[in-house]
Amino acid sequence: MKTVRIYEFGGLDSLKLEDVPVPVPASGEVLIRIHGASINPVDWKTCIGQGVAPRLKDPFPFNPGWDVSGIIEAVGANVAALKTGDAVCGMIRWPLGGGGYAEYVAAPATDVVIKPATMSHLEAAGLPLVALTAWQGLFDIAELSAGQKVLIHAAAGGVGHIAVQLAKWQGATVIGTASARNEEFLRNLGLDVFIDYNARQFEDLVHDVDVVFDGAGGDVQERSWSGVKKGGMLASIRGRPSEQDATARGVRAHHVSVHTDQKQLQEIADLVEAGHIKVHVGATFPLAKIRDAHELSQQGHGRGKIVLQCSN
Repeated sequence: MKTVRIYEFGGLDSLKLEDVPVPVPASGEVLIRIHGASINPVDWKTCIGQGVAPRLKDPFPFNPGWDVSGIIEAVGANVAALKTGDAVCGMIRWPLGGGGYAEYVAAPATDVVIKPATMSHLEAAGLPLVALTAWQGLFDIAELSAGQKVLIHAAAGGVGHIAVQLAKWQGATVIGTASARNEEFLRNLGLDVFIDYNARQFEDLVHDVDVVFDGAGGDVQERSWSGVKKGGMLASIRGRPSEQDATARGVRAHHVSVHTDQKQLQEIADLVEAGHIKVHVGATFPLAKIRDAHELSQQGHGRGKIVLQCSN
């Protein structure tokens, strides 16, 4: 089978497409023939030595890719809930080498759920990491509830466009920042208030929100403090917000670091089936074009998800 590996942290040239044996699922694992694998910024950041790289011990060869969707080809011992032929998706082996950039992967059965029937494999591949990140940031950390107001930065991005839909489903008033070309896209997802960050300073328009969900970081994060109401929350997936600044303003701050949670992923899959969430696939690449896919992700400012088509 084809798989992508790196043998050192580096740029695009470190990504090697190789032929390796198809893995055999161990106890508690399933063998998945991967139809789609999505690209997340943490993928290429880890490949250059950032992302989760500092958390890895003896990482090489490193097998990138955590988001997958595909068909179960074989089932290891002690797996009762899944069977050969099931279509599944999940965030696998986080934060170790997931191995999703491949034609096959052996993954823990507890990392996957049945793929929503309403989604293609390419759409389902784009769901797990971004949806779990948004869910955990908005609900577990910020405790967003119906009737509250949330400001979402980078609202058209991978995590952002799912966060918009989850917040709307929860009953919040949703404000989002993005470029003008994404206004119609975001309004169709349920966004209540759109702010073109190239035309207006959001801090002049947004005041007393309960939650800022920051997908931009840097200067945008610093300018967001003034918009959070007393006792509110700034939750960021891009850079760790200052606890000192939060305390000085009487608000809370938290860095969102995603973790695998099969129960939450199942709840998210149920929302997809019910029509509350959809994944926008902004670009697709064959597995052999992994360098092009990473290069596009590194440029930023994309809409939705970038997905690899790993097999037919």
